[in-house]
Amino acid sequence: MSEKPSMDHVDHGAGACCGQCGGAAPKPRLQPRVAGEGEGVGVGVGHGLRGALAGAAAKAGVEAAVGAAPAARAGAVEARTRSVFRIPGMDCPSEEQMIRLRLADAPVAALAFDLAGRRLTVDHDGDPAQILARLVPLGYGAELAESRALAAGEAQAAAPADDAAEARVLWALLAINALMFVVELGAGLWVRSAGLIADAMDMFADAAVYGVALYAVGRAARHKLAAARLAGVLQLVLALGALAEVVRRMLAGAMPEPVGMMGIALLALAANVACLVLIARHREGGVHMKASYIFSANDVIANLGVIGAGALVAWLGTPWPDWVIGLLIAAVVLAGAVRILRLK
Repeated sequence: MSEKPSMDHVDHGAGACCGQCGGAAPKPRLQPRVAGEGEGVGVGVGHGLRGALAGAAAKAGVEAAVGAAPAARAGAVEARTRSVFRIPGMDCPSEEQMIRLRLADAPVAALAFDLAGRRLTVDHDGDPAQILARLVPLGYGAELAESRALAAGEAQAAAPADDAAEARVLWALLAINALMFVVELGAGLWVRSAGLIADAMDMFADAAVYGVALYAVGRAARHKLAAARLAGVLQLVLALGALAEVVRRMLAGAMPEPVGMMGIALLALAANVACLVLIARHREGGVHMKASYIFSANDVIANLGVIGAGALVAWLGTPWPDWVIGLLIAAVVLAGAVRILRLK
């Protein structure tokens, strides 16, 4: 296209008058014109119009995309996953509480514990591997059994529990276990029984678990973890003390008093049976209550072990049964303390 201007005469006749000059023809004037100017203006207007329409369409597309983003994010949040984990080392509320604390700040919507079947069902957001990574350090042998996406409107893994009723039962369990810890510890020192001292440590471990559970209600994950670690430290100190006491009595050859040993063990057995009766009223009210029932049943077995050891001491005239049961119970309590302290 030539950029050289030409000098053309502009004819402004009456027929082309705009009406503002009364029809009189203006004086001729010279106006520069670029060659092809008319065609260029038409093409430019066409391109400008199409550009404006395209820009408007693009803007509308961006606005639609921006508006759709929150909806997409909301859909992503609502699309949860249900994963089932096999956990061989989970058989009582102590392990259940450790798992709850471990998953306190994870993207979990619901938890369902099957202690008898050693299985945990988790409704969660994100990758199941992230949940498994939190469970493995507990040392319970957790592994992923299955995982699937939850259908829209599908019920959660666990229904909300009656927190007030659970809290009342937990307070009662805490009081009973704390009282028996003091009684068994004092009596164990009095009758020189390693089994009673170790069983007192087990009572303290139970009380610590219930205390942490009560303290953690409505608090942030860091407070739960701090409370659990404090309980773990105290439990570790007492477990080591119980083991040291057993070793000391073995080296000294101290003979326990079998009658006093069995008498206090029977009192502890009665306390744990009372716990079973108390929990049985709420056994169907929630998973945690069912778990607590199993936990108290395990304590009854430990009490029977101490009673049996006392009977063997009286029958055989040797302190070895007391030492053996003391070592076994203290080792269980020590292992529980280590698991608590491994929480992160």
